[in-house]
Amino acid sequence: MIAQMQDFVAEQTAVLQGQVEKIAKESVETVRESVVGGAETLKSFKAPVRTIARSTIKVTNVSQTAVANLIDLQSDMLTSAISDAALRLERASRADNILELVREQIEMIPATRARIVEDAQRAATIFKHAGRDLRGVASSLYERVVETAEEKIPEVKVKVAKRKPAKRAARKAPVRARKTAAAA
Repeated sequence: MIAQMQDFVAEQTAVLQGQVEKIAKESVETVRESVVGGAETLKSFKAPVRTIARSTIKVTNVSQTAVANLIDLQSDMLTSAISDAALRLERASRADNILELVREQIEMIPATRARIVEDAQRAATIFKHAGRDLRGVASSLYERVVETAEEKIPEVKVKVAKRKPAKRAARKAPVRARKTAAAA
């Protein structure tokens, strides 16, 4: 009987050892496949990162150009306003009476209005060009990163080994004492 029990234990040990080796081998293969897929995915990020960096430089150039143009416009606007104010003061100093003073100042209103409209148009043009340039950079970036990334990302298939659930020993419910009418 002892010999039979030893044979049974040896057989069960061999079967269990085979199952453990199989599970370990499958797990190692799954991990290797996942790591290779992860490495390939990381390698595919090189090009989009470079593209984003170059696009960031382009955006910076566009914004710097727009700001430089706006600063030039502001300088021109201030210079014109100062010149206009100086001209108004000169005309006011040459006026012989209040009627001539008012007439001289009213005559300058169309020139001032034209200057303000021209400055506003220049500002709108600066913003329009900057917006167009930014849209071009964004479109180019989208085409290069998103569409290329969708083509290059490999599908990663992960194999999951299914195991049978272990059988559990049935538990016996604890026996509870019932209250009897005599005990109550």
